[in-house]
Amino acid sequence: MIESNLLAVTKATTHYRWVICALLFVITTINYMDRNILGVLKPTIQNDLHFSETDFGNIIFFFSIAYAIGYAGMGWLTDKIGIRLGLAAAAILWCLASTAHGMVASVTGFIFARIVLGLGEGGNFPTCIKTVATWFPVRDRALATGIFNSGSNIGAMLAPLIGALVVSLSGWQAAFYVTGAVGLVWVVYWLMSYRSPAEHPRVSPSELAYINRDPELAAKKVPWAKLLTYPGTWVYIVGAVLTNPAWWFYNNWVPSFLNTKFHVSLFAVGLPLVVIYLLTDVGSIAGGWVSSTLIRRGMDVFPARKITLLVCAACTLPVFLAPQLDSMWAAVVLIGIAMAAHQGFSANLFTLVSDTMPRGAVASAVGLGGGISSLAGAFSAAAIGRVLDATGNNYTVVFFACASVYMIATAIIHFVLPRSRASMVTADPALVSVS
Repeated sequence: MIESNLLAVTKATTHYRWVICALLFVITTINYMDRNILGVLKPTIQNDLHFSETDFGNIIFFFSIAYAIGYAGMGWLTDKIGIRLGLAAAAILWCLASTAHGMVASVTGFIFARIVLGLGEGGNFPTCIKTVATWFPVRDRALATGIFNSGSNIGAMLAPLIGALVVSLSGWQAAFYVTGAVGLVWVVYWLMSYRSPAEHPRVSPSELAYINRDPELAAKKVPWAKLLTYPGTWVYIVGAVLTNPAWWFYNNWVPSFLNTKFHVSLFAVGLPLVVIYLLTDVGSIAGGWVSSTLIRRGMDVFPARKITLLVCAACTLPVFLAPQLDSMWAAVVLIGIAMAAHQGFSANLFTLVSDTMPRGAVASAVGLGGGISSLAGAFSAAAIGRVLDATGNNYTVVFFACASVYMIATAIIHFVLPRSRASMVTADPALVSVS
């Protein structure tokens, strides 16, 4: 009797959804380790292979084009084959591509490896956002998104540490082998452990009821053409197109900026980047926490998200001063605050998709918007490379643009998004089914 009562209490208090969130955090960490290791090793590889800033911009350009295709294609694939297989397929592809970076010795070789990496990595965020929409009620989604999205900061923080250690022991090629292998280990565990909430043996009836507590947008398949009729799709497209190029600039060029402006070497860049990404991690979780707290206190979903977006946008403004500063640590703090604000902004931007879309269309909508924004990122990367070559590595114009785009995005989102989620649902009851 005592044993059965203990079992009943255990079943009544399961929180397995947070285990799923932790798994998403880990794979997002791996995703950004694989992505950022090239930017960290760029000065070393650039000296070895003698490519220019324009060459590097072209490498990022082709990665971004592939990432756009992968973002849209993998999002669509996940909606077709499900979360478990969709995320595993994406991770296997990008981890193999990451390993291949260590086997090339030319700009062309890096472009090819980067294309395959982009195709795979594009699947991470659409699938993770769909997973959060599947495992969390509306009130917790921004926080869960902020937590898993903070893995991108941890991955970017680990990249210079791993890069410096491995390069000192075995050369820059081995750094790509290490980061690629870690992801394949995760895939094995994911395939063994993931099931949907209703089918998972570690989810109790009470937890399942909590997950499905909200009136939910109808769980139906939505053709791509119809995605453009949902405000959430346009919110994500606008926000991502304007702000993702800034985020990609930070991740790809900040190590080079510190090297050019303050003469920071590969072995010394680790500490400044750790500080930057620790700040960024705080922003990722805080951005989700703020809007979730406002919702818990009774504010409608959309005003809560908008207020949080505005606060995050305001925090990015001072970064335009970074190239003018003589103190490296002052520049590091400004960049860290701007990147933290981006992650808080991004957590709410991602969550607005699941706030406004049927679950069966979330990955496709994020994939479509992410694909379009990645095209913008591709051309911005190519332009940045040419601007830096033309100006002798003067970063002033680039940082000014990065400081401006979030306020512009927030203003547009304010007018695109309905006044409240409740009004959107009331206007069209056919969209809603009680889960």
